[in-house]
Amino acid sequence: MKFGYFDDVNREYVITTPKTPLPWINYLGCREFFSLISNTCGGYTFYKDAKLLRLTRYRYNDVPYDTNGKYFYIKDGDTIWNPGWQPTKTALDSYECRHGIGYSRFTSSKNDIQASVLTFVPMDDNCEISQIKIKNNADFKKTVSLFSYVEWCLWNADDDSRNFQRNLSTGEVEVIGSTIYHKTEYR
Repeated sequence: MKFGYFDDVNREYVITTPKTPLPWINYLGCREFFSLISNTCGGYTFYKDAKLLRLTRYRYNDVPYDTNGKYFYIKDGDTIWNPGWQPTKTALDSYECRHGIGYSRFTSSKNDIQASVLTFVPMDDNCEISQIKIKNNADFKKTVSLFSYVEWCLWNADDDSRNFQRNLSTGEVEVIGSTIYHKTEYR
């Protein structure tokens, strides 16, 4: 079965179905901050050390399901879906994932709503940026809601994988506009 192809002109690997046998990962990062993102928008981020400074959760025993990390949910009437398909697995009208050098772009549609997500790690900043654009291609007005989701780890990934949170990480969340800041006292 064919899951995608190389786009030599744009230097990208194009995945044409979210239903790959295992997650197909792209590595994004700079000198100290890293993000692994799968073809279904799953994955995790860490700062300097993937074990001791993990920011978002990744369940190793969840392979091949890839239902962890961070997602965008789109609600259109009674339909809830994700641009990368997971974790809702709502059948999409169209889907494409482009893993490029230093970025991943997801474009999908459902019921005349098109969503495009661009995710990257800037070279000179320790953060991950995701930009989402939503377009109504229907001939009539629609009311659409967008929700973001992140599952924090914020402790030793080894302890987290065994659900042994003995490190007592204390955190505080602050929302300014559409940005979520998580401030924590790590260990």
